[in-house]
Amino acid sequence: MDKMVYLAGVAGREIMRAQAINANNLANANTTGFRRDLAFAESLDVVGPGFDSRVYSQSEGLGSDMTPGAFMTTGRDLDVAIRGEGWIAVQANDGTEAFTRAGDLRLTATGVLTTGAGLPVIGNSGGPITIPPFEKLDVGVDGTITIRPQGQGAATLAVIDRIKLVNPPKENLSKGQDGLFRLPPEEVAVADAKVQLVSGVIESSNVNVVESMVNMMELSRKFEMQVKMMEQAKNNDAASAKLMQMS
Repeated sequence: MDKMVYLAGVAGREIMRAQAINANNLANANTTGFRRDLAFAESLDVVGPGFDSRVYSQSEGLGSDMTPGAFMTTGRDLDVAIRGEGWIAVQANDGTEAFTRAGDLRLTATGVLTTGAGLPVIGNSGGPITIPPFEKLDVGVDGTITIRPQGQGAATLAVIDRIKLVNPPKENLSKGQDGLFRLPPEEVAVADAKVQLVSGVIESSNVNVVESMVNMMELSRKFEMQVKMMEQAKNNDAASAKLMQMS
């Protein structure tokens, strides 16, 4: 009976983990530029004295679905989306450089360019981009930010900075709990001139709500199946004990 309970227990644990990841994806279905998380597990033999008679599941960490989300037109000058592959470099809350696809840019009261989540956008100069008061602002395809300074004529344009756009190998990126992607500490991402922006649009999350809802129901049924297996093991154990008493 212990084998049956053990198998059902470890299976239930992994299903609960997958359900938590699926629920987080659903919660971020409307988060700009969000990449849905994927759960991975591997079946391994329990090593010990005697024959290998048990198998358990071991989590292999999280992966991310890099499929691009759909473009949504907003018409805002500060809304941008990356066409194809690439990332926008931002300064994370811990001060490190991280990468995002969220192009819902904003300006703080002091003129610092940030994402909708309040993370400073890094420029090619190496630090956060600060924009002085302006009459009109334009973000170019290559990320160059051009403004018409406040009080100046239409012919007066000034280049402020250029958004740092990068495209490191996907296999080197890892997603943190803050939803941002990072390279290993020993690697540094350099600006890639091939990465292009589209202005006036933002990229939606790549979470398929219908698929996630169906997955949630399937995981719930699988968990119920494991619980029933444990209940059956309990019943079998009780029946065996009764037979032993009769003998």
